[in-house]
Amino acid sequence: MSVLELFCDVDDLCRTFEPRWHQQCLASTTKRRNRTRELALSEIMTILILFHQSHYRTFKAFYTEHVCVDLRSEFPALVSYTRFVEFFPSALVPLCVYLHTGLGACTGVSFVDSTKLAVCHNRRIQKHRVFRGLAARGKTSVDWFFGFKLHLVFNDQGELLTFTLTPGNVDDRAPVPAFAARLFGKLFGDKGYLSQPLLNQLKNVFGLELITPRRKNMKQVELPLLDKLRLRKRAIVETIIDQLKNISQIEHTRHRSPINFLVNLVCGLIAYSHQPKKPSLQLKALPLPMIA
Repeated sequence: MSVLELFCDVDDLCRTFEPRWHQQCLASTTKRRNRTRELALSEIMTILILFHQSHYRTFKAFYTEHVCVDLRSEFPALVSYTRFVEFFPSALVPLCVYLHTGLGACTGVSFVDSTKLAVCHNRRIQKHRVFRGLAARGKTSVDWFFGFKLHLVFNDQGELLTFTLTPGNVDDRAPVPAFAARLFGKLFGDKGYLSQPLLNQLKNVFGLELITPRRKNMKQVELPLLDKLRLRKRAIVETIIDQLKNISQIEHTRHRSPINFLVNLVCGLIAYSHQPKKPSLQLKALPLPMIA
């Protein structure tokens, strides 16, 4: 998606959403200056999303070296980097709305997984203040970390269906019932989602079938061959998460406020949803016999 196409798409949303959003905001009793901002909200959102589609590793370098140099004609009212950073909080809610307009549709085959979002090095946990009271210490299969967990659900076409953010010490299975209301068919997960009570809840309440690998000491269950192949291809989620972290850059430890952290995360998810080619499965539903 080019800069012009992205701006037009974002601007169409802002023209509809922004007036209604301001009508719903609570009025403040304190007097505030209501000066017209140099950059429009759609321009701010476009620049934030473009950063996560670029090869730059820091937003400051992207803004000062690319936007202010190469995109001056597209954004003639550019402000200084310090001033632009002050616009971050005002773009959070519109960015969340824009992200939800680009979510994919459930196809009956969904994959769930979670990934850590560390906010500081383990040696600096005691001195960390930005996310004190918000982040928590959690554990992955590799190591301990301090931060959050991002829970994601994708369809077999690699499209993001839904997501949620929790502290790092929350169990992977906890947010699954909240996801289930938007899903149907079959949900594939790793062994971290293996739970008989959760399986029964999803099946009886939502009509959703949870399929996970079985441990070696557990009784094996019969699965259709197509479901076995899909379960083996569950690693597609790891490919998507790798792209989110290394291309869309949803994780780093340089945040200076929780709001900026959320803006960075939402923009990274938007950038991924705009990718023209996403990791996907090419498995056709064939009438195959049941195999143990």
